[in-house]
Amino acid sequence: MKSSADVQLDACHVRLVDPERVASVNARMPGEEDIVDTADVFGLLGDPRRLKLLVALLDGELCVCDLAAITGLSESATSHALRLLRAHRVVAVRRDGRNAFYRLDDAHVRMLLDLAVAHTEHTDAIHPERAEA
Repeated sequence: MKSSADVQLDACHVRLVDPERVASVNARMPGEEDIVDTADVFGLLGDPRRLKLLVALLDGELCVCDLAAITGLSESATSHALRLLRAHRVVAVRRDGRNAFYRLDDAHVRMLLDLAVAHTEHTDAIHPERAEA
């Protein structure tokens, strides 16, 4: 009988089933820094409060006060979230006197949000982490 020390459960023997496809995927893979930056953007979108701010901006430019009223966040929390989104070029700002008006930074952000919302509207997600105990 083999002992648990003799059995390698986590062993992985690398085997390429389709080496040409693996090479093709590796050739088009973004650089590590781009992957990290993209993951950061998805992390920002993963917060429901920030996502709500972005969905509100789908209709166009809004000031911090209006965004706070829409999301139910304080103006301070709204400003903080918008600073994070702006630092990652997800939103842009236009100043008019003491007021700051925010908008989605570009069409790519709009497309990303439109696709994400459309996806959730036409699917019934299974959330095992939300299951009642």
